[in-house]
Amino acid sequence: MDRSTDEAAIRRMFEALCEAWAREGASAVDAFYTPDSDYVTFDGSWLRGREENRRVHEELFAGVLAGTRLVGEVERVRFLGPDTAVVVSTGAVLWPWQKLAPASRRSRQTLVVVRGDDGRWRVASFQNTRVQPLPPADSLAMRLFAAVTRLRLAWWRRRHPEALPA
Repeated sequence: MDRSTDEAAIRRMFEALCEAWAREGASAVDAFYTPDSDYVTFDGSWLRGREENRRVHEELFAGVLAGTRLVGEVERVRFLGPDTAVVVSTGAVLWPWQKLAPASRRSRQTLVVVRGDDGRWRVASFQNTRVQPLPPADSLAMRLFAAVTRLRLAWWRRRHPEALPA
């Protein structure tokens, strides 16, 4: 089944959401979400519903997000059915003086989007996670972490033999 038209519409919706962020703030971004949407922020906070999402973002746009813009790129669209898709994107918030986001502020988002009765795609669920890769397994930091973890586990097992598998 060719889903290219739907995928293009979802990608346009994502781009429009990013543009609305800079242009109009929370009230414009609000329209891209379903009334019962879930929004999990990069710090793990859970915003339940469009109204809570709008309220929290209005506070942020009046403070630390004032004058910011949202940049992002859809990496993948995977359809779960005719009116539901999972979207994986990467993005960041930029302050007015920034052209590129520092790597430390890059986030990966997973969105569940649904097509409404009006034919428009909206976000039913949004998970925002900071991209913070671990160091390579053979790096000094990871080798030290693994050694300390093994020592601590051995210590814990000696004190809790009842927890060991039979």
